[in-house]
Amino acid sequence: MAGQLPPVLQKFIDKFSNSRDFAISFTLHVILVAVFGGTVLFKAVQEPPDFEGGEGGFVQASDAQNVPPPPQQQQQQTTFNVTSVATPTSSTLNTITTTAVNPLNFSMATTVVAPVTTPTNAPSAPAPAPAPAGGAEGMPTAVASQIKAFTGGWGKGQGSGTGSRSREFEFTAYIGQYNGGNWNSTIRVSGGKIETGSLPNLLYLMSFWSKDKIKTNYKNVKAIKLDSDEIFAVKPPFIFLTGTRDFVLTPKEVENLQKYVRMGGCIWGDSSVPGLRSRFDIAFRREMKRVIPDVDKDFEPLPANHPIFTQSPYFPEVKDVPPGLNYYSLPIYAMKIYGEVAIIYTANDYGDMWQVGLDENGKIDFRRNAAGLYVALNPAIWDQRDVYIRNLGVDALTMTYKFGTNLVIHLLTRWESKVRTAPTL
Repeated sequence: MAGQLPPVLQKFIDKFSNSRDFAISFTLHVILVAVFGGTVLFKAVQEPPDFEGGEGGFVQASDAQNVPPPPQQQQQQTTFNVTSVATPTSSTLNTITTTAVNPLNFSMATTVVAPVTTPTNAPSAPAPAPAPAGGAEGMPTAVASQIKAFTGGWGKGQGSGTGSRSREFEFTAYIGQYNGGNWNSTIRVSGGKIETGSLPNLLYLMSFWSKDKIKTNYKNVKAIKLDSDEIFAVKPPFIFLTGTRDFVLTPKEVENLQKYVRMGGCIWGDSSVPGLRSRFDIAFRREMKRVIPDVDKDFEPLPANHPIFTQSPYFPEVKDVPPGLNYYSLPIYAMKIYGEVAIIYTANDYGDMWQVGLDENGKIDFRRNAAGLYVALNPAIWDQRDVYIRNLGVDALTMTYKFGTNLVIHLLTRWESKVRTAPTL
């Protein structure tokens, strides 16, 4: 019959009309669907991939207990929407956004994994003296005179650059005693005196190989406090900084080092944990940016044609960076002033290799003093060879000692040509 409803629909209408409970239940379901039908109650979270930053990761057994725990992060009841997270390349992360219950939106632009900025709790560094006019490498007469007065006593007689094997030098080396950290990690100190270790062993071989034309005073290596004005009285050609831990320089230490490098001195950092991303590595790079905060200056690798590799009168066979502890072969990094090295950084941990001394015959030095102590050997390093520590063979050690000799000679002579050719007023 026309206009007659289908039996199923007619049965539903009759049931709806005769059952009050069914009618109420049906009406509530319709209302709930209409109100909440488009709402997502639970949202899947896509987490970014885990990653480990940087190279390295070797920590000496004696320092293993000092490995810092992962940073604690404040937890929020937040739903994250990772819009584009790719596998990190070139140590960077892509943009990440987040949306919280209360609108808390932020975005992170491309972020360097290895931060080198000064931490918020670090003391404020004093404002550095402005670089004198003359461009990146042009040196005014006043600056040249200041550098000449500070560096003039290192080389004896007339000379230019590295000169030859007949050239004579004399200096005393200093290990920087900085605030915090373990500045004495590669030396043995007894009664306040440095007895043996990295620098004494290197300087001993320099004096021996040069037949004492390079008088290194290797028996008199000293520690010097970086906040002391003694730096400007003794005029060291370089200050050796090493360690395994994080540290923050005081404002006075930063001020002294700023003045020291602008007068012609050099800060030589050598990480006692080979590779990048160790606590010392991060701290040293960060703190040196406080010493030379110029926005146009940063650590840069030294090229293969740098004078350290091409102009040595003693060991021209060292033409590249020798492998360090555990075979690390990172570049030698430097920050420059007027085109010359002001801060140099060896991240391959040569200092711990130099805790194994060589004797006059080029063999491992096992001699002991009257007290029965080794005069040039740290047994804790030697006993771990081929277990936790590698690359302590005689050939490898010899190459690092030759490289260290070339580096020191360059630091002694690098300003001579520039101070002679500086423009006159």
